[in-house]
Amino acid sequence: MGQGAYSYRDDPAVPSFPDDRPLVLFDGDCALCSHSARTLLKHGPRFRLAPTQSALGRALLLHYGLSPDDPSTMLVIEEGRAIGRSDGVLHLAASLPFPYRLATAGRLIPRPMRDAVYGWVARHRRRFPGQAWCAMPPEGVDMSDRVLG
Repeated sequence: MGQGAYSYRDDPAVPSFPDDRPLVLFDGDCALCSHSARTLLKHGPRFRLAPTQSALGRALLLHYGLSPDDPSTMLVIEEGRAIGRSDGVLHLAASLPFPYRLATAGRLIPRPMRDAVYGWVARHRRRFPGQAWCAMPPEGVDMSDRVLG
């Protein structure tokens, strides 16, 4: 993921998208990931979201050297740079209200340990109960410009 800022703008394989706010790519077939996406939508318009299964999601994963067929990481793209794995989760948590913001204490744990835990959860995420992505927004949330794909 060592691409320069906004490098996707020069990649003809990446569809144009509004990048004036952070974009979160998430696995739309995963109940845990979908729940997280709905939580982001519920707590304000700061982020846009796109499932990794969408044309935009697949193109951005490829651009950043990740497999679109095994999206074992969510990806936050902010100010043209990609933030993934445990850093991405902590970055999102810092933007959410209490109690979610408490997760930022995870920055005290060395990144290799955080990423190992993240990797375990990512490998087992589809075993968590719940429903995969549903286009229905959380009650009272307008998604017209917040979900891309």
